[in-house]
Amino acid sequence: MSNILIIDDEKAIRKTLGEILSYEGYKLDEAGDGEEGLKKFREKDYDVVLCDIKMPKIDGIEFLEKAKEINPDIPIIMISGHGTIDTAVEAVKKGAYDFISKPPDLNRLLITIRNAKDKTNLVTETKVLKRKISKVQEMVGDSLRIQKIKETIDKVAPTDARILVTGENGVGKELVARWVHEKSNRSVGALIEVNCAAIPGELIESELFGHEKGSFTSAMKQRIGKFEQANGGTLFLDEIGDMSLNAQAKVLRALQEGKITRVGGDKDINVDVRVIAATNKDLLKEVEEKNFRLDLYHRLSVIIIHIPSLNERKDDIPLLVDKFLCDICSDYGISKKGIDHEAIKSLQNHNWTGNIRELRNVVERLVILSGKTITKEDVINYVLPQQSH
Repeated sequence: MSNILIIDDEKAIRKTLGEILSYEGYKLDEAGDGEEGLKKFREKDYDVVLCDIKMPKIDGIEFLEKAKEINPDIPIIMISGHGTIDTAVEAVKKGAYDFISKPPDLNRLLITIRNAKDKTNLVTETKVLKRKISKVQEMVGDSLRIQKIKETIDKVAPTDARILVTGENGVGKELVARWVHEKSNRSVGALIEVNCAAIPGELIESELFGHEKGSFTSAMKQRIGKFEQANGGTLFLDEIGDMSLNAQAKVLRALQEGKITRVGGDKDINVDVRVIAATNKDLLKEVEEKNFRLDLYHRLSVIIIHIPSLNERKDDIPLLVDKFLCDICSDYGISKKGIDHEAIKSLQNHNWTGNIRELRNVVERLVILSGKTITKEDVINYVLPQQSH
């Protein structure tokens, strides 16, 4: 249901518009002057605002200017019985969506509101799409360890050196791989990602190297594997520590010789691929336990980038929270919510077992359940109880 704010000093006009729009299924708030309207506009997200021009305290043009500073995306329709062409032009110049004279033509009013609401939806969808198609998310953080990672990426990205990214689950290993690819000479090529932990052992070879038609029961047609898809680009092997020893041997050959063979095939296929691997495991310990090949470890770990846990970089939490508030509120099509200092301190004191991923989920929960400003009480109510589970 769409929310509409009606601002008019004439009670009869508010009542008439309210009855019509309520009948059309809109949810309404009213304000008797520009000052009250501005207060409600700050406190709540509206889909459309209907605003009179001549009002006490703050007139419609002044309301329009201040409202556009708060949230420029909400369409504001100006309504006035003192309408002139000059007033209409001034209102539109200052950002009004449209101008309607009193008494309003009800059909025109309803069509204008519907179009304005569609515009709000379109703006929200556009923001979401822009974020989805943006190549790489920002790597947020000013801590010394994050600065060091950024410097390392800048140095190694232009080379073809293989990189092993280590760190706990949820710290952002994939983001490092994306930044390396983006800053490399291979950025025009594809970045192909494979989660080795998510693919059953019997299918990993087909996933990586492809297969020929009829090579096994369900191989109904030829399949191009991830190594071939990444030719000329970058292959990101996430959770490499979960790969079977048999698949490891074939990956080692591909790295050594620059060649692969599809499952069920006998022809060598040349591949030019930069490999970035990531793991949350101690691979040297896995080598000792005969779960990982030492020769593959050395091939993959020309450069090692270790990402600290969130508990090791709590100074970055304010920056991360601000970024997530921007992104999440934008996705939901609402004004960015604030967060007070005590709430930030409470988040910094939390034990982040799920790292950046957990923090983002928590911020999304706070955006959904909190008011305009997230408080320490909100953190206590919606975040800290999780510790007792």
